[in-house]
Amino acid sequence: MAKGLDRHRERMDILASFGRNLARRSGSRCELCSSSGVPLHIYEVSPVADTPDMDRCIFICTTCEKGMENPPGMADHWRCLNTAVWSEIPALQVISVRILRQISPKSDWARSLLEEVYLDPEIEEWIDKQ
Repeated sequence: MAKGLDRHRERMDILASFGRNLARRSGSRCELCSSSGVPLHIYEVSPVADTPDMDRCIFICTTCEKGMENPPGMADHWRCLNTAVWSEIPALQVISVRILRQISPKSDWARSLLEEVYLDPEIEEWIDKQ
């Protein structure tokens, strides 16, 4: 049991070390909704690799983090994805498309946005690996 706890702590330490670079990359704003002046959290986009990789992480606010538990419940909040889905950051594209796919059955704007988005095959593959 101690080994599992040690691995978890090591993973959390590595993720925490990404904080400064993620803050720089995001301009200290939520990378999904652009909120500033709020606590930001490191979110690993699944599937999670054995070793944490900053390129598979995004910096998000608590509202977005909680909203990912039930995306359809916050459909209006997710209008921020109109911008986020066009990001050059692959992890941000992946999470944006996943959320859009969940809300698109009831949101015309999300369905339209998904029809417009072009993604590299590698990104499509990552999205489907959820």
